[in-house]
This record gives sequence, structure tokens and C-alpha cells, in this order.
Amino acid sequence: METKNKFRDLLKKVGSGSHTSQNLTREEAATATKMMLLGEATPAQIGAFLIAHRIKRPTGEELAGMLDAYDELGVKAKLQAIDYSSPVVVLGIPYDGRTRTAPVSPIIALLLATVGQPVIMHGGDRLPTKYGLPLVEIWRDLGVDWTKLTISQTQAVFENTSIGFVYTPQHFPLTQSLWEYRDQLGKRPPLATMELIWCPYSGDAHQIVGFVHPPTEGMFQSALQLKGVKELTTVKGLEGSCDLPRDRTAIIGLGLHLERLHLTPRDFGITNKNVPLESQKQLATENQLILQGIYTELMDTVLWNAGFYFWRAGIYPDIASGIIQSLELLNSGAVLHTLKSLQKQVDS
Repeated sequence: METKNKFRDLLKKVGSGSHTSQNLTREEAATATKMMLLGEATPAQIGAFLIAHRIKRPTGEELAGMLDAYDELGVKAKLQAIDYSSPVVVLGIPYDGRTRTAPVSPIIALLLATVGQPVIMHGGDRLPTKYGLPLVEIWRDLGVDWTKLTISQTQAVFENTSIGFVYTPQHFPLTQSLWEYRDQLGKRPPLATMELIWCPYSGDAHQIVGFVHPPTEGMFQSALQLKGVKELTTVKGLEGSCDLPRDRTAIIGLGLHLERLHLTPRDFGITNKNVPLESQKQLATENQLILQGIYTELMDTVLWNAGFYFWRAGIYPDIASGIIQSLELLNSGAVLHTLKSLQKQVDS
């Protein structure tokens, strides 16, 4: 009874209405998150908290507390630091996947790894509220099945190939307990916002996160400053992902002070048309063609994003050079070689 009353007090604080509700402290947000993940709160309390917190909107301090809880309970889900001269890139992409536009982040990860830049991704299966195409299925279509690896096996793959994928149902199963609530509520709770900036890596990371609504970017900034993160890039990307759009100017925030950068695709020879996600099979076919250096409409999206991320990671001096080098890496078969090495490591 004491535990339920403790959570009830936290619920009352966030769910008292627009005039009397209060923000949680960082410690309170961490406590609430842990109690939900561990099932110490009742189902009624959890559902009420998630929707009340969404209506109130989270603060950066609350997101930092939620991250504290994930870091504590998910410590065994983190990949360990490797010896690398610059921060490892961690891509924060919505767990509920894509439904409208073709994603390219797995190909971008392969391109970055080809030039030695380590990359970590994380996520699970088809999840609410969108039940869109998740990263793990795109990787599986590329011949890489992350779902069968333990975290120690994933660590070995990461160290040998510079690509890691933390598959949360396997590596952080506590998080699965809340997905049914998200489905029943029909809306993303603030936990979904926090997951974008969760870092499953124990070393120095350059966190790259997508967002849709401008206030979310400010929450990211505040939370990650409190967490002591040193490198941040925010992208108003396709469906909240890190993929730069082609149909509009890309709005980007550089660093923890969010220095604003606006990029127009046509300035770099990229046409202004996003490629629709027609089907998973079609995407798999296009990815295989791109890896062979064969041009498809999606190739422009890959080059546009790779050019930016090569520049942002400090690999090439400007975006234009990154675009040129990306095409050369694909045409030469170097990226396909990276994929084959990754397949071999995962299957071994």
C-alpha cells in the first residue's frame, strides 16, 4: 500500500489540471519511471500517469530523470566504450517506425562504418502507436539479424565492425512492459520522447536525434545538458527521424547551444522530392541496388544524408565533399564489403 500511495502522490502532482499541476523534480521523474518499469505502480496508475504527463508536457529536468532511470535499470543494455579518437555516433530514431517515407539510416550507418566512424542504433519490433517499419526489420532485409544476439555478442560485433544495435526486447526487456499501455492510449507518452535521447553506450557519444515539434528540441537540449552530454545534433527529420528531408529546407541544431543550420537540398544538386515507402519489399530491393552502386531515386536521399553526416562527424571538410565521397564508396563496392563483413560477424 505504501508503494502505491507513493506513486499516487507523483500522479497527483502531474495530473491536477492545467492550473494546479506541477512539474516533477529530476529525482521524482526517475522514481516514477522506475516504479512503472518494475510494475510497482498499478495498471490504473500507470495509464493515468502516462496520459496526464503527455497532457502536461514534460520538462527537460523530467526527461533527465527518466534517462537516469533507464540508465540505472538498463545498465546491462549499454555497449561498453571502445578506443576511438572521437565520439561514437548514436542515432535516436522513433521506436514505432516509419509509414510514409523510405528510411535510409541503416545505409548511412554502413557508410559511416566504412570510413571508420562507429555508429550505434537501438530499437525493437513493430510498436505502437504507428506500428511502422522498424530499423530491425530493415537490417534483417539486409541480411543482418540483430535479434538473436546477446549484449556481449553485440559488443563483439560492434568492436569488429564499428556498427552496433541494441535490440531492446532482448537487451532491456523491462521496457516492454509499457508498450501495451501505449497501444491502448493511442498516443505517444513522454517516454517515447525520452527514448530518442537514451544513449545505450557507456563512452563519449555524439547523439543525433530527430524531432517533429520545435518545443521537443528545447527539451532535448535541457535534458542532455543536465546529463552532461558533450556532442548533440538535432534534425527536424522525416517522420521524426534523423533522415534529412528533401522536400523542404532541413532545420538542424548543432551542439548543446543549438546553433541553427538551414540546408536546402537543391544547393547541393539534390532534387526536392522525398521517396515514399511503398512497401518493405520495395525498400529492400532499392537498398540492394544502392549498395551495388546502381542509381535509384532513393540514392539521392542516401547521398544527401551521408554528405551531411560525413561532414558533421568531421570526416570530410564540407557536405559537398561528403556527397561525392559517398557516391564513390558505393560505386567502389566498399560499403557492400562493410555489409558482408557485418553479416559474417553477426552469423558467427
